[in-house]
Amino acid sequence: MRLPRRRFIIGVAALAAGRASAQNAGAGGRVDLTTADGLIVVELASDKAPITAANFLRYVDDKRFDGASFYRAMRLSATPPAGLIQGGLSNNPSKALAPIAHESTLSTGILHTDGVISMARYDPGTATSEFFICVGPQPSLDADPRASGDNQGFAAFGHVVAGMDVVRAILASPVSATAGESSMKGQMLDPTIPIISARRAS
Repeated sequence: MRLPRRRFIIGVAALAAGRASAQNAGAGGRVDLTTADGLIVVELASDKAPITAANFLRYVDDKRFDGASFYRAMRLSATPPAGLIQGGLSNNPSKALAPIAHESTLSTGILHTDGVISMARYDPGTATSEFFICVGPQPSLDADPRASGDNQGFAAFGHVVAGMDVVRAILASPVSATAGESSMKGQMLDPTIPIISARRAS
């Protein structure tokens, strides 16, 4: 399954610059995502996904996620409830940084299991500020060289260590019946869930 293209995804012209700056940013540790629904604590896998984790920390350290939101809840037909919630700067794409190089699950070994945080993208190498958190295992989001077409999956870079109850509450939040493009229709949160702040955990 591919996450559909979003208008906030910017081009790949600045890929080299984004790769270099992300590599130099440093990564690791935990991040507190304070939302209007409660606290989500994410532990970044800087050892396995250094480019992606460092990119996320650049947004945190620059306070670019302050005032962002969780705006999408993709629900799967499963018991218990499963799917993903997506957040980032869709409400303010001008704050997005240059795209980064794609770190495949084949190279990182981080699979899309329950609580994993990963980057939304269109083509590989276009990820910028948008991320999602899995609820339940999502193996279709992992890289699969046997699949046809774009089979590189999404770049997972950490996992939730506290606040999965908040993640599940966001997944269950009301959605608009009409908002959203293509297969995203019916998945856009209404209202969105504000991200009040994102900080390195002390």
